[in-house]
Amino acid sequence: MPTRREQIRSKAIEILGRNPEGIRYSQLVNEIKEVFPSFPINTILGNVSNLDEKRPTEVYKAFRGLYRLVSFREAQSVPEEAALEASQISEQDFYEPFVDYLVNELEECTKAIPLGGNAFRDKRGTPDVIGVEKSKRSDIVRHEDVIVSAEIKTDQAGLITAFGQACAYKSFSNKVYIVIPKSSSQEDKTRIESLCLIFGIGLILFDNTSRENPNWEIRVRALKHEPDMFYVNKYMKMGRIENDLFT
Repeated sequence: MPTRREQIRSKAIEILGRNPEGIRYSQLVNEIKEVFPSFPINTILGNVSNLDEKRPTEVYKAFRGLYRLVSFREAQSVPEEAALEASQISEQDFYEPFVDYLVNELEECTKAIPLGGNAFRDKRGTPDVIGVEKSKRSDIVRHEDVIVSAEIKTDQAGLITAFGQACAYKSFSNKVYIVIPKSSSQEDKTRIESLCLIFGIGLILFDNTSRENPNWEIRVRALKHEPDMFYVNKYMKMGRIENDLFT
């Protein structure tokens, strides 16, 4: 008869097999506890916590606390139908909806505009959306203008490169957001989220297959910081930005 250790580890492998994106440590423990309610919790904890070490050919940690089967490491994380549908939608299709979300739901800006392309003609790149938060006339205590920039990605390839672009926007923006597909792999989303927390960049997830309902979901709020005023003035003087946001 299999020992408790063998039963726990085999059940863990079985559960992971039903979760191609991986599963968190605590959730894995809870599911095993439901199957073996008579097993001491410490026995379950002890056999799950080092599962990747005891079954290295079967299990690996995709990220901290996230267990995943090795067989899923190279698996396609997005269904082919969803990927095809997303490929038929332009990234620019989401600029205006995100402007509305940034102004009216997040209320991070009093005014924002779609930009994108190569408007800045600069190696730092051009934000897809840029906005400004201004004090209202009714405010008792007023603040200086807060510039908000966003990088939107519909393609799941090159998310780290997109994050690098978002970092570059901090030279002229008080707040920066990176917006990525919800269908990105759990490993990619976790890595980007960790980087956002480290660098103070905001993270928003969305459905890149629906123009009408992107279903924006904020995961990390952008932290305000002081940009380099030389670059602030350099880029904010550009015709469309100066005219549409500051006049």
